[in-house]
Amino acid sequence: MKFAVALSLVAGAAAFTTSAPRAFTGVKSVGFSQAAVESRINTGLEMAKQVPHGGELVDLMVKDDEAKEAAIAKCTAEVQLSPRQLCDVELIMNGGFSPLTGFMDEATYQSVVENMELPDGLIFGLPVVFDTDDEDLQPGMTVLLKDGDRPIATVEFTDKYTPNKPLECLKCYGTSEIEHPGSFMVATEREDKDVVAFQCRNPVHRAHYELFTRALDDERVGEGGVVLVHPTCGPTQADDIPGDVRYKTYVVLKEETENPRTFWEYLPYSMHMAGPREAIQHMMIRKNFGCTHFIVGRDMAGSKSSVTGEDFYGAYEAQDIANEMSERLGVTPVPSLNLVYTEEKGYVTDEEAKAEGLEIMKLSGTKFRQMLRGGDDIPEWFAFKSVVKVLRDNQ
Repeated sequence: MKFAVALSLVAGAAAFTTSAPRAFTGVKSVGFSQAAVESRINTGLEMAKQVPHGGELVDLMVKDDEAKEAAIAKCTAEVQLSPRQLCDVELIMNGGFSPLTGFMDEATYQSVVENMELPDGLIFGLPVVFDTDDEDLQPGMTVLLKDGDRPIATVEFTDKYTPNKPLECLKCYGTSEIEHPGSFMVATEREDKDVVAFQCRNPVHRAHYELFTRALDDERVGEGGVVLVHPTCGPTQADDIPGDVRYKTYVVLKEETENPRTFWEYLPYSMHMAGPREAIQHMMIRKNFGCTHFIVGRDMAGSKSSVTGEDFYGAYEAQDIANEMSERLGVTPVPSLNLVYTEEKGYVTDEEAKAEGLEIMKLSGTKFRQMLRGGDDIPEWFAFKSVVKVLRDNQ
């Protein structure tokens, strides 16, 4: 089974379009994603200031066992989902990919690849298709999608086509080089408040925490705004920390830094490392979770060539496209502060540190991992003790 990301496919793989997936409440798909489903469906909280992308939040969850069994009975085949496919299915059925109600047909796929928009003109960052090399799957079949022994959703395949992968790579990832790794609602009842989303795919360290808490002071964010820390817990790059371990770090940090203006949820999303296009995708998804603002980091969702070591995208390309598409998308980008730690004043902006001649303390990611493996003391200005413990316990 192959995932829909262009450069993960074998040559000639076919993409299937399906009717709306039917998802089963109470069915645990993967350990870290169930919280996201439950937060979207079961909290009973009202939408905050933001409106869903496309105007209406999609909810395809089956609500009772009788309906679940009836849906399963109609299936004539079973398909095991890959971790990446599982993420897409959950985001379709819980509304994270609103207004999608199923995987994209060929016309929709082409429109998103070529124009970064759905056929009706609504902006959409990346194509969402169900890719497979299984020749037995044909239009008209109703299929049960499973994660191991667990039934996740049923779909009716309605269309079969061969996606234009070279064009998709070039348009969506900005490169045709095959080495490229990708070539809720907010838990608050405070209505009419801005909600700032913070996206990450790594454990949250001190600098990250300072960044997203200080974002509430940005002039673009209204008084009384809150932050939704919304990490992606699906597959990322091969050398990243596994999703289940990242999830554990978020749980302990949520407890350690309990803050009435900071909320934590977990996104069953698989990273594409598509740079600018992925920034749009992240903003759109967070819009469907009720967020009005989105922190756009420097070199967001970026990737380097393993051959030359050069970046595929410019450092500010993601921020530039976020600003360009902000009004159309209905989400306000908030640039991330370039924070550094200083001996004299703690965390300040890099500009302030240089202007005042402050001593900047540095610790690279490579050095941090070496210290982690070696059992060395990690400076508390760099990482939270609770996070370090989780990482060491799961090495």
